[in-house]
Amino acid sequence: MSSKTRSGPEAAPGAKFGLPAASALVIGSIVGTGVFALPSALAPYGPISLVAFVAVTLGALALAVTFGALSKRVPASGGPYVYARQAFGEFAGFLNAWSYWITVWAGNAAIVVAWVGYVEVFVNTGHSKGYSVLIALVGLWIPAAVNLSGVRNTGAFQVVTTVLKFVPLVLMSTVGLLFIDPDNFGAFNASDQSALGAISAAAAIALFSYLGLEAASVVAGRVRDPERNVPRATVYGTLVCAVIYVLGTLAVFGTVSHGELGASTAPFTDAANNIVGGTWAGDAVAVAAIVSGIGALNGWTMLCAEMPYAAARDGLFPGAFARLRGESGVPAFGIVASTVLASLITVFSYTRFDDVFTRVVLLSVLTAVIPYLFSAAAQLYWLLARGRESLSPRRLARDVTVAALAMAFSYWSIQGSGYQTVYYGLFVLLLGLPVYIWLKRDRGEYGETAPAAPPAEIPEPRAPETSSPTARTPRRARTGTFRRSILRHHD
Repeated sequence: MSSKTRSGPEAAPGAKFGLPAASALVIGSIVGTGVFALPSALAPYGPISLVAFVAVTLGALALAVTFGALSKRVPASGGPYVYARQAFGEFAGFLNAWSYWITVWAGNAAIVVAWVGYVEVFVNTGHSKGYSVLIALVGLWIPAAVNLSGVRNTGAFQVVTTVLKFVPLVLMSTVGLLFIDPDNFGAFNASDQSALGAISAAAAIALFSYLGLEAASVVAGRVRDPERNVPRATVYGTLVCAVIYVLGTLAVFGTVSHGELGASTAPFTDAANNIVGGTWAGDAVAVAAIVSGIGALNGWTMLCAEMPYAAARDGLFPGAFARLRGESGVPAFGIVASTVLASLITVFSYTRFDDVFTRVVLLSVLTAVIPYLFSAAAQLYWLLARGRESLSPRRLARDVTVAALAMAFSYWSIQGSGYQTVYYGLFVLLLGLPVYIWLKRDRGEYGETAPAAPPAEIPEPRAPETSSPTARTPRRARTGTFRRSILRHHD
């Protein structure tokens, strides 16, 4: 990629994502191996979890529309971090960046756990934990290597894997519906909870399938014409995934018996085998799931670096995350650091948890919902404070309703995560406070607002800016060690 940049507050590297690549990033980030493992995770709740899936789909669409509207006003990299910072200040921005960063590397751990289940259709069929961990580590570091090679390669890899992964999902969500046997569904509510409790608990797991719908907004500065392409990629990508998800999960529930489904590590493979007989169809689905997982890990690894990079440029994340390497301007430190953390939590999970996928999924969902909640709140705040000036009454009422639904859905998702998950999620979120204290110390501030100063010159290569020219909060002056550190990172 050329290092030549445009001038102005939203300058970005020369090679950018068009609408197809941006849509592939959204779809590829949403459709990982999670959907291929999800029916097994939902099986303990029974078919009532399909009701939860529909509710989650409606909430995800409300979030997609909300992110699309936010990206039109703030077409810069950072997504939820930028929206929270612009609306509520830098501390809210930091908490969102920290929480989302945890989401992406913990989410990678969950994706790779599901991915291993499909790899082990062919190797390590006895599911030896040592070999499972080794396979998982290979799955994490291949996408990291692709991301380190540059944005152009990352985008091309994402498009190819997105196309390949959709074939079996489309077949299962269409042809698979013809082979549904009602006897396979079992009890409507197979859990020991009330109907509402079962729906809430299943929804918290199902939401993991839609994590990544904000992907285009996170990398908006790397998308051509972001005001137009980011909202379209977000909404259209989420809609496509929603149709495939609901119908595909219904087909699996109806073609695999309830008892078999709960113990399956590759439910789509089992469903395909039950439909056609033999093993060749299931093997083909397993290959597609393996490709899908690598594609999703590729997209999420990019997000692992983009969010902290955006915050680091504003002095709200350690300066090492703002370092760029090579002509492509790759934030290499963020990619490597996040992959190391994902590797550690994967190893820990395999040695400590029996239900590895579900435990890691719930943690990553909770830490994702917090930025979602702040983003919906930022949209609602802007609509109530400024909406009357630029929107018709009908459009204002519609947008307020969508933003309010997105907020309510986020609260519901937190409630359904369970007490233990909320405890661990709150703990890892608050671990960010010492980091924030360290960053504030290096800026020489204690509560007061530092006098504004012109932004420092940043030599080429230069990646997308993280603040919109319409943002009302000026960039704070950077003093002392931290300012010198940032300047050195761009030398």
